[in-house]
Amino acid sequence: MAASNVLDDAFDKLASSDFDAKAQAISLLVQSGHAETERLLNAILDGDLYYHKKNKAIVFVQEQGSGLQLIDALTGADLGVESSRKVKKVTINNQLRKQLKLEISTLQLSHPDPANRQIAVESLIGKADQDGIDLLIRIQQTETDPKVQEAIDIVIAVTALDADSVEQQLQSIALLDGHLSPLVLNKLKALSKDAADKEVRVAAAKAVLKIEQRVSIFGYIETLFFGLSLGSILALAAIGLAITFGVMGVINMAHGELIMIGAYTTYVVQLLMPEHIGASILVSIPTAFMVSALVGIAIERGVIRFLYGRPLETLLATFGISLVLQQAVRSIFSPLNRSVETPEWMSGSMQINSLLSITYNRLYIFFFCLIVFGLLYLVMKKTSLGLHVRAVSQNRAMARAMGIRSQWVDAMTFGLGSGIAGVAGVALSQITNVGPNLGQAYIVDSFMVVVFGGVGNLFGTLISGLSLGVVGKFLEPVTGAVLSKILVLIFIILFIQKRPRGLFPQKGRAADQ
Repeated sequence: MAASNVLDDAFDKLASSDFDAKAQAISLLVQSGHAETERLLNAILDGDLYYHKKNKAIVFVQEQGSGLQLIDALTGADLGVESSRKVKKVTINNQLRKQLKLEISTLQLSHPDPANRQIAVESLIGKADQDGIDLLIRIQQTETDPKVQEAIDIVIAVTALDADSVEQQLQSIALLDGHLSPLVLNKLKALSKDAADKEVRVAAAKAVLKIEQRVSIFGYIETLFFGLSLGSILALAAIGLAITFGVMGVINMAHGELIMIGAYTTYVVQLLMPEHIGASILVSIPTAFMVSALVGIAIERGVIRFLYGRPLETLLATFGISLVLQQAVRSIFSPLNRSVETPEWMSGSMQINSLLSITYNRLYIFFFCLIVFGLLYLVMKKTSLGLHVRAVSQNRAMARAMGIRSQWVDAMTFGLGSGIAGVAGVALSQITNVGPNLGQAYIVDSFMVVVFGGVGNLFGTLISGLSLGVVGKFLEPVTGAVLSKILVLIFIILFIQKRPRGLFPQKGRAADQ
């Protein structure tokens, strides 16, 4: 029989009042192999499928004024508006409901993608009846994917926990030992308390303990990941400051606004490339670097070069500049926050298991931080600019005597640090909204990271940022977010009392001055 004839016959039987005919209709729908079969079966199960009393057309309905909008169930074609009295719901009984669930499960379990089949099997944990178990046993005989086979074993084992045989219960507990599904854990917990046999209760209690230990371990791993992602953000925000503050000795209170400029640059680039969001992020990185670097050079040439050696005046001047930059952004973009779209390749998460998933955007930011650090380290150690920067920072007078243009080095160094701040803004735009006050949230943390790691030490800045992020995340569940920041600040204050030059102090005569 042709597929179209099978569907016509199925629809005719669905419009019947005979439940046996409807059972045949469900079987015919599955037999047809139509792409919409699963959706139709779900609609019947949920009570969302109707038929026209006169022409027996199978339709979906939507309320339209006093009538109902009819939509062809297969093609989605608009069939016009009819009175509610002219259509009737495809009704089912418990026997049909059971048949529908079995057929839907069969369709899902025969999906060509093994990942979808695995999801379908796992959805049956703790829910499968004997018909479902028989179906899984038949499917397992032809299943080739090991993960799907393992999931089937788990479903069968969970169902067998309710068996009357002690031996069968013990075998199921042994198979489920260490499985991380919350449904499995709850089932074993109940068995450890309510099982009639003592041996079963003891075995279930041991399995529960092992699962809870694994849950705890994966919880720590997740906290570590979030700590490293937060730490990488802190390190990115602070690396630029490590140059302007650590190398040049300039207390730049406008550093947060340079981060903000990088974030707004990302927003503008996306406005200019609305059809290429994925590529726009890659374009934003060098663009944000150049824009923030140019603003930084303008700040250094226009204000800071007159204030070297006067840290308090530098602090006040850059604080004023930060206010000017914030107001400029408010005037151009309005005070409202702007949302930067995350590219598709940075969206979603990597599902390690049922308890642990790693979001791609934070994972990319972590590696991005390491790449930025590596490139900056090469610039400082392997280029003439880096050599001149180190020479000027160690002994400005001697560097001048050797022919180094210290004013040019100051401008380029400040521009480099500002550009890195702009790049940090690109990363921040992927995890938070972009607004005029974006940089204010990171300026204090950036100074803490630089001081704790060792003023002027890039490696110390990276280690400091990552470690403070991890410590903060491990403290948050115990103390709360606000108190954890306070405790970290108190720790840094006490640490600086003992080691004023931080974790990795600079060495040499210049460092002692």
